[in-house]
Amino acid sequence: MSLNYIKNFYEGCLRPPTVIGQFHTLFFGSVRMFFLGVLGFAVYGNEALHFSCDPDRRELNLYCYNQFRPITPQVFWALQLVTVLVPGAVFHLYAACKNIDQEEILQRPIYTVFYIISVLLRIILEVIGFWLQSHLFGFQVHPLYMCDASALEKTFNITKCMVPEHFEKTIFLSAMYTFTVITLLLCVAEIFEILCRRLGYLTNQ
Repeated sequence: MSLNYIKNFYEGCLRPPTVIGQFHTLFFGSVRMFFLGVLGFAVYGNEALHFSCDPDRRELNLYCYNQFRPITPQVFWALQLVTVLVPGAVFHLYAACKNIDQEEILQRPIYTVFYIISVLLRIILEVIGFWLQSHLFGFQVHPLYMCDASALEKTFNITKCMVPEHFEKTIFLSAMYTFTVITLLLCVAEIFEILCRRLGYLTNQ
């Protein structure tokens, strides 16, 4: 029985009951994760090593880099992706335990409501992620960062730091914002598809 639960859970995650949901899974799982895993490491992988301040001292560079990046972008986006996956995963786990077919989800009102709630939670989490990303990283990476190093040594006060490959990071930031917006639009479109199909079922009955 446990293997059957795992199989149903796996199939539910890969093949949601809506067409737009299946496209969302393909886009989210393939494009977005591949973009973050491959290009994200290439763009941000060695950022801390090449982040340098004036004067170029290791302790100053580390102190200012921690101020510049309270959390590394790769970690933030990985947490965002995992968090957004949780509502859908919980629903499909529930469906697998109840042995609910994917076709049955849109036919029975109670399952449809639960599924819509999972999509709404995804939308809320994506909006929160968008806001946090704009708060932590902004929309543009500037070549110079003014670091307040007065807590480290009084002689430094405000020092200039060079941000490596700032233009590439700006492009990558724009791409991640775009992915979030696309995912939001897909979630909204999926709710409309669910409502339209529910109306179709009611009409046929």
